[in-house]
Amino acid sequence: MGFLKPKTPPLPPVQAAPEAPEVSDEEKEQIRKDKAAVERRRKGRRSTILTGPLGIQEDQEDATNTLLGKE
Repeated sequence: MGFLKPKTPPLPPVQAAPEAPEVSDEEKEQIRKDKAAVERRRKGRRSTILTGPLGIQEDQEDATNTLLGKE
C-alpha cells in the first residue's frame, strides 16, 4: 500500500561554509609542534608492542631462558 506513505518534507536550503579564521605564524608553529609531540608519543607506544596480526614478532635470539628451556 504505497499510496498511504506520508510524503517527506523538502530539505532546508544548504548554507555556505563559514570562512576559516586567520592563523598567525606563531600559532601555526605551535600547532606543528603539538602534532609532532603527539606523533612521538604514539610512535613510542607502538614500538613497545611485540605482537601483530601474525602473532608474536619476537626473534629466537630475543627469547629468554626459563627453568623449562627457551620460550
